Amino acid sequence: MLLFFYKKYKFRGEVHLFSDYRFRDYQPASLRKDFISGITVGIVAIPLGMAFAMASGVKPEYGIYTTIIAGLLVSLLGGSRFQIAGPTGAFIPILLAVVLQYGYENLLVAGLMAGVMLVIMSFFRLGNLIHFIPRSVTIGFTTGIAVIIFSGQIGNFFGLTGLEKKEYFHENMLEIFRHFGTLNGYSILTAIIGLIAIMTVPRISRRIPVLLVGLIIPTVVSVIFYPTHVETVGTAFGGIPQSLPDFKFPDITLGKIRELFVPALVIAALGAIESLLSAVVADGMTNQKHHSNRELFGQGIANIVAPLFGGIPATGAIARTATNIKSGAVSRLSGVIHSLFVLVTLLLFAPYASHIPLAAMAPLLMFVAWNMAELKSFKQLLKLKTSDSVVLVTTFLLTVFVNLTVAVQVGILLAILSFIKKKSEMLQVNQKQDALDLTSHLRYKTFTIKGPLFFGTAQAFEHLLHSSLESPPRVIILNMSEVTTIDATGEEKLASFIKSFKKSGGTILISGLPDWGMELFQKSGLFDYLGNDSFYTDEESATGSIDYHLKTVVGD
Repeated sequence: MLLFFYKKYKFRGEVHLFSDYRFRDYQPASLRKDFISGITVGIVAIPLGMAFAMASGVKPEYGIYTTIIAGLLVSLLGGSRFQIAGPTGAFIPILLAVVLQYGYENLLVAGLMAGVMLVIMSFFRLGNLIHFIPRSVTIGFTTGIAVIIFSGQIGNFFGLTGLEKKEYFHENMLEIFRHFGTLNGYSILTAIIGLIAIMTVPRISRRIPVLLVGLIIPTVVSVIFYPTHVETVGTAFGGIPQSLPDFKFPDITLGKIRELFVPALVIAALGAIESLLSAVVADGMTNQKHHSNRELFGQGIANIVAPLFGGIPATGAIARTATNIKSGAVSRLSGVIHSLFVLVTLLLFAPYASHIPLAAMAPLLMFVAWNMAELKSFKQLLKLKTSDSVVLVTTFLLTVFVNLTVAVQVGILLAILSFIKKKSEMLQVNQKQDALDLTSHLRYKTFTIKGPLFFGTAQAFEHLLHSSLESPPRVIILNMSEVTTIDATGEEKLASFIKSFKKSGGTILISGLPDWGMELFQKSGLFDYLGNDSFYTDEESATGSIDYHLKTVVGD
């Protein structure tokens, strides 16, 4: 039924998944490359899936379930050939807040609702809206999320006990300070071993899965030398089941939908942003082009299905997608193999995961946070000392100290206000010196309007015109050849000035108005009010018609 629905879903100008163009030149060598890249990404995805789930306040197996189900569905239905989906670090503060406030069961409901929202977004073709989110906002909240992830692992790194997870950053920092006396030397040793492994392995070979090695080495050391002195996945969560969970539809009520609407919307929005950013990164690495709306559709279906098996919200993962490409992936089959590999690993080796120390997970997540922080871009935007810098810092601070929802809303609002301010400064109304018509011996003024005439500049435009008419002439020529846009507010202010001037006995002539402006005035009625003979193709033609208009007025 799902495949039938997908086939029926038409994406304008896009080739369907089930056409054969993707596998037309597929060779055995391509299958080998996809197999190797799929296994490689699967090895990377297993520790990340577990770590992100635990950092989000849920059991590690839920991250594994999400990796399997969402990874498979996005690979089959998404709009990017190389996209790898699963739990991501960006979701951690949002999911943790939902779990703390509403509980795990309601997180599943919110995730399913987010999936429905993503599918709706794809139907309304909102995929391209990603390009309208300012870079200062994305870097601000991404770096803020990185700070939250990094700081959230301080407790596990030092083996602190008695910590309670709080919703706000400063509350969690206070918890760490209060319990810092409970630090565990064995946990610190385990975390340092893992950190050294993560920093050293890439220098030895780029082919070795650094995150897996960084997890295995400290785990082996702790199991051999001090198995009972550190908290593990098993002691904290009771181990990982060696099977997939049963299908279970969440308990959804109208009250829950109302209560979870905002969290679901935030999950959907962030999922859309991160998945499309990941797809853009994949495009740049492969010279391919993803299909934004189909990507949203695939992400939506994945987030609808994953909660039915206990999975948490998922999105496109930039690091895993990049790993997939660097490992030689040829087609979306690599993503399918990645999911199947994680499934087989779960079925065969799940019991061993219970021995993983939480302290070994800490440097792994800190490493992920450090890589996603975009510190270089953050510093560059900060050095600009422009409105973008203000948006960046505001978004960052609100992400860390309040929440991502408020941060993105305020960040985008500030960016819009900054944009409006910049646009308003582009409007120019240049007045020529009073001129004398040689035939009628009457004074007239010419105003040249340049730039956008919209709600952000309309008030200033009206003020400029009125302030320059202390001794009003009989005729005004408005040269509008360099007007870039006119919105409803701009048209209303212009119409108000024209009507006021005509009532005082003056004559308005408009020259150089673009075709789109003429069409706007015809729809608004301003064209009929002035009359066809008040519009001229250029300023010279308008000036030459002054005597005609004055005679017409006298004749009336």
